[in-house]
Amino acid sequence: MASSKTAVLSAVLGNSVLTVLKVGAWLVSGSGAMLAEAVHSFADAANQALLWAGMNRSQRPADQRFHYGYGGEQFLFALLAAVGIFVLGCGVTVYHGVHAVMHPQELEVGWLTFGVLGFSLILDGWVLSTAYRAIHAQKGSQSLRTFLKKTTDPSVVAVFLEDAVATAGVIVAMVCIGIAHWTGDARWDGFGSILIGLMMGGIAIRLGVMNRDLLLGHALEPSREQEVLACLEQEEAVEAVRGLKTRVLASGEFKLQADIDFVGRVLGARLAEWAGVQCPEGRTGEDWNAFCSEFGEEMTTLLAQEVDQIEERLRARFPELVFMDLETD
Repeated sequence: MASSKTAVLSAVLGNSVLTVLKVGAWLVSGSGAMLAEAVHSFADAANQALLWAGMNRSQRPADQRFHYGYGGEQFLFALLAAVGIFVLGCGVTVYHGVHAVMHPQELEVGWLTFGVLGFSLILDGWVLSTAYRAIHAQKGSQSLRTFLKKTTDPSVVAVFLEDAVATAGVIVAMVCIGIAHWTGDARWDGFGSILIGLMMGGIAIRLGVMNRDLLLGHALEPSREQEVLACLEQEEAVEAVRGLKTRVLASGEFKLQADIDFVGRVLGARLAEWAGVQCPEGRTGEDWNAFCSEFGEEMTTLLAQEVDQIEERLRARFPELVFMDLETD
């Protein structure tokens, strides 16, 4: 989480600086593509500020109202950020680009325009590298594509994808503004604005789908779930596992629920020595009733201890299973 926070904070600061610079360059040049870049940076900064707020709110401890904590708030804020990208970034940028194509205006392109774009390329590249380092620290042996598909950390994914598009958008803006300047056809500037907006829209949809799945609480990956099932079935005292269910609760945190059919003979054998001491031959009447009561108490205590030990072993092997609900079937 610490590296994810670093990536998000770096993105907020970097895009805030770029927004100011790009707005200044747009006011001087009148370029629609430059305006698209300014809107892009503003949208990224605002959305990443939402991600930052969501990450901090999600770390609040559980309380009487939310027994599993506030981890899901990170998913909610990330979804709001995706909506912001689509409406503010994609919508405004594409609209302005279409207007620029239909009603082209003369551009005032100079060294300031390309200087700001060059600086933007460097700063966006730095933010992108920060996000990639955060991903690299989490993904282990997974490929980048696999990690982006399976991770439950929407913030670092949002920063990485947004700044990947931001970096590509700067290159698009450079090319389109350059062509418009050299050919005198200002429509190229509008085409660049539309393309940048469509890229932002694609990222927004991708992030929206991801956070929708997280809010609904998707299960562990099937292969990982099968490992959990196999681990349970290997327990000596477990005869069968039924109704195994998992769902994500927060970034990197899952809940496990399963009904377990325990092997009564195994548990009973563990009480053989105790029973031999507590129940010598010849106990009848009240003595026998007292023994049965004591035996029931010992058996339920033993069953509870067995469940606790199984959960402890599962948590050691599958650290993402933060909450477990194992019931006897």
